[in-house]
Amino acid sequence: MALQNIGAGNSDDAFYRYKMPKMITKIEGRGNGIKTNVVNMVDIAKALARPASYTTKYFGCELGAQSKFDEKTGTSLVNGAHDTPKLAGLLENFIKKYVQCYGCGNPETEILITKTQMLQLKCAACGFVSDVDMRDKLTTFILKNPPEQKKGSKDKKAMRRAEKERLKEGEAADEEMKKIKKESKKKGTTSSKDGTTKASSSKKKASGSDEDRTSPTHSQVDEKEEADEDEDDDIQWQTDTSLEAAKQRIQEQLSAVTADMVVLSTEEMEKKPKAANRANESTENGNSVTHKTLAVEVKENLKRGVSAKELQSLLRSLSGSAQEKMNALIDAIFVGVEKGFDKEVVKKKSLLAAASTQDEESQLLLLRALEKFWGKSKTSALKEVALVLKALYDADVLEEEYTVQWYQEGLKGGNKNLQIWKNARPFIDWLQSAESETEEE
Repeated sequence: MALQNIGAGNSDDAFYRYKMPKMITKIEGRGNGIKTNVVNMVDIAKALARPASYTTKYFGCELGAQSKFDEKTGTSLVNGAHDTPKLAGLLENFIKKYVQCYGCGNPETEILITKTQMLQLKCAACGFVSDVDMRDKLTTFILKNPPEQKKGSKDKKAMRRAEKERLKEGEAADEEMKKIKKESKKKGTTSSKDGTTKASSSKKKASGSDEDRTSPTHSQVDEKEEADEDEDDDIQWQTDTSLEAAKQRIQEQLSAVTADMVVLSTEEMEKKPKAANRANESTENGNSVTHKTLAVEVKENLKRGVSAKELQSLLRSLSGSAQEKMNALIDAIFVGVEKGFDKEVVKKKSLLAAASTQDEESQLLLLRALEKFWGKSKTSALKEVALVLKALYDADVLEEEYTVQWYQEGLKGGNKNLQIWKNARPFIDWLQSAESETEEE
């Protein structure tokens, strides 16, 4: 049987998965009794998931002719002689109106009838609910002959209701069992005081049936715990006052004291390395405090407005190593900067140039300070490593020799996988390629 894609818009798609058989028609009879028989209407209707009576009735409404579909034989007849292309075109209109989703065009839809007697198409693919135009003649036929609902939904609802009812019945039965067992327990406690029923209950436990050996329920476990608590209340506790028992208690106390002494000695041994660690932490905190004070001092002076010469004298007057001063300067200038870091560098290039012209190695100090700043910043500032280096190089703040030296030292330091060197590599490659080109010229 030849197949075609459902929907005229999908006719050229070779990988479209929704297909239906091509229409086959046959003209029967003569004269006034001539009729057109759609031979494979049942197969087409199955592919469209619609009753064959709907498509047959649609042909009759559109052609203005009588139409009939026999449910027993599966024959679809339309009065008059109609060629196959004409009926196929009407079928495409039916698919657009009553099969395809108005949102995604998927034919996997279901006809719904609302409380206000309106027709809707609910798409199983995208969930879109389409409103059908009620001015069409076929809508009255569909309202009189509604489509059969899927049995699965009804069966699921019935199963859910049955489960809820079973749960309610089970809960009610458990509560009744608890009440009965509590009453029997009270009777058992009163009889156990008389000493009559305890022996019989122990015999029953010893010679229990298979039903008694089954795993107890939650309610039985709770009742057993309550029974154990009641039995514990009846027990009278006494202390042994004999000489041997007193000696044993004294020995236990002595062993406990010696154990405490051992614990105290181990705690003192542990305190010594902790004290050493605290001393190391205090030195590290001292370094961080000095760095913060340097950064604050530099930031306050920059707010007042400092020239290049004043900045050089300021850095000389500060206490600390040259690298610490440069780190404090970078933190003070670029505090809180993440996006647009290269633009901020261009704005502050005069200050950076003044700080990096103190000696020959000051450019390395500047690069290391930037490296530390990048290490503490987020990914947005790390992305602009090459742009910052290029901006400083164009502003004559950095020279090629010291930039390449800084990059090679970073790679030798075992930080090859660090994101800074990955992002700086394009600029270093550009520098080296430019150098090779100048040498060739």
